Amino acid sequence: LAAPDEDPFALLDDQPPVGPAPVGTVGGGWFGFLGYGLVRRLEPVGASPPPPRRLPDSALAFYDHLLHADPDGRWWFEALWTPARASFLDRRLADLQARVDAAPRARPFATAPWTHHPSDGGHALAVAAARERIHAGDIFQVNVCRRLGSRLTGDPIDLFAVAVAVLSPARAAFLGGPWGAVASLSPELFLERRGRRVRSAPIKGTGRRPRDPAAAAAAAAALGASAKDRAENVMIVDLVRNDLGRVCGPGSIHVPALAERQAHTGVWHLVSEVAGDLRPDVGDADLLRATFPPGSVTGAPKVAAIDVIAELESSAREVYTGAIGFAGPVAGLELSVAIRTFEFHGREAWLGVGGGIVADSDPGAEVAECETKAAPLLAAIGARAAPARPAGAGAPRPRRLGPRPLPRPDPAAGVFETLLARDGRPVALGLHLARLGASVGALYGRPVPAAGLAGRIAAAAAGDPEAGRLRVSARPGPGRQLEVTIVTTRLPTERPAVRLRTTTVPGGIGAHKWCDRRLLDALAEALAPDQPLVCDADGRLLETGRANLFVVSPDGALCTPPVAGRLLPGVTRARVIAAARGLGLEVRAVELRRIDLRRAREVFVTGALGGVEAVEACDSWELDGGAREVAGRLGRVLAAPAPPPAGSGQVERGSDRFSKIAITLRDRFSE
Repeated sequence: LAAPDEDPFALLDDQPPVGPAPVGTVGGGWFGFLGYGLVRRLEPVGASPPPPRRLPDSALAFYDHLLHADPDGRWWFEALWTPARASFLDRRLADLQARVDAAPRARPFATAPWTHHPSDGGHALAVAAARERIHAGDIFQVNVCRRLGSRLTGDPIDLFAVAVAVLSPARAAFLGGPWGAVASLSPELFLERRGRRVRSAPIKGTGRRPRDPAAAAAAAAALGASAKDRAENVMIVDLVRNDLGRVCGPGSIHVPALAERQAHTGVWHLVSEVAGDLRPDVGDADLLRATFPPGSVTGAPKVAAIDVIAELESSAREVYTGAIGFAGPVAGLELSVAIRTFEFHGREAWLGVGGGIVADSDPGAEVAECETKAAPLLAAIGARAAPARPAGAGAPRPRRLGPRPLPRPDPAAGVFETLLARDGRPVALGLHLARLGASVGALYGRPVPAAGLAGRIAAAAAGDPEAGRLRVSARPGPGRQLEVTIVTTRLPTERPAVRLRTTTVPGGIGAHKWCDRRLLDALAEALAPDQPLVCDADGRLLETGRANLFVVSPDGALCTPPVAGRLLPGVTRARVIAAARGLGLEVRAVELRRIDLRRAREVFVTGALGGVEAVEACDSWELDGGAREVAGRLGRVLAAPAPPPAGSGQVERGSDRFSKIAITLRDRFSE
């Protein structure tokens, strides 16, 4: 197995020498997937949207033997034979023969109704935003995708066995490991290398293929006559020609097929082919570095399109739109584009679908194309889509901040905590350290030295009694080091009134307090004097640039958006929830939209420095700034003097009240 810290591209060139082999033999080699997230190792592009990734960036394993079915349906046991492995390979062949004689029976499986993220309206909003960037000249084309999510009862291999029998896709693949599983039903060739010859067959342009022959022929003719679909295809052919031109000999690249109509399960596709001869000094690693990720699932220009993808999509791509296949010393290289691909982690299951957006794309038609692509896959496994959720009511189009999107926060820049210091003592220190530790563990896989750091923070606060603000930053250093800095500053004498303006960041900012605030700062500058109130593509309110959101509903319940990996699990948010329950208030973690702010008895935001602050206006309509009864009561609880330290040199641990808050915070991390 490839180690997590190994370069997956370089491994493809790590092949043993072999002698002559019959034509059509595979023999062995590296098998696995290269996930879309590897693009950040190749190009200077921004981070992906949340939620946190569940699968690794890649999974590769070297096999020196395999079973291979030839075109006539005969099965062969093939191996990269060496004298040292001879006895093992003999035993392995006998084991496989015994397993074939006792083939397992099919086992039942089922999936819950598949839910679209974002909704139809949210995806249409992303398509409209992509068109705006095309019209502005930022890009020519971009592939915008959405995700369907479900839960699986059963084993992914059984789902794959049923689906592949029904669909007979050109490039099916199943991969499984301790990390999860992938069941790919892809029709698309990314790269094939035989000797020095390399080719790619990008798909761009999709239409329904009805069962009725006459209707199917009419649909094929309509797709072939579509200027929009042909434009998509031709742009990507040019992109693939450019990618291969980086590693192929001059004059060797040609296009054997351009925008040919091909029938696939339930759909027509426009398929082209680009081929060339690799230069003598180019290996598979260089070929992948020049072409990955596939052009048909990114856009043109490629790097600019990848930035727009990160800006407008609501979920991080994982295996989806990467590549699946093998590289071996006998058969060369063959990789599919990881589309029409189910992904699994535990009982979670998800499926990506999308399409290429050009200047004249219609958002409604793009939503329908996603449905067209997903429908045969769901039907093959006996599944169904959940009822359509409401359109993205109230979500403004994602704001274009310049010709190149400002990136989402870069995890490599680190995370931080802002603490309030009162009378030379840090407030809620234990909770802040817990959240910092959770972020550092999730992002960098290492612990925070909590005991020593708590003492340093307490000493910094005590050493500067006039300071009201402590900023504790942590970023990954060389090796497994963690670089931690503590800065103290004075608080401003006045805080401005809280006036908000909604702005869409598909998928939100995520569950960490990022040091990289380029996007949030740019939004704050663009919306000044209002503060940004971030919502997702479906119009669900998430958080402000610096605080969590609460409303008091008409029935008196205290409501706040659920964390779910999309927004910061605020320390003050947790303290307010605990305090509200202590006051006998009902607390609900529910989806909130702008209409809920208008209907609310009170609206307020919470943060470490501001505490509980009433919201006076949102999107130019005034809220009832005088309604502050609940906010005032909660603010007074949080401002009450903390219990004295248990002993000299100890930091605040808290009473039973703070113990309950810590439990609540841990609960929120698990949402």
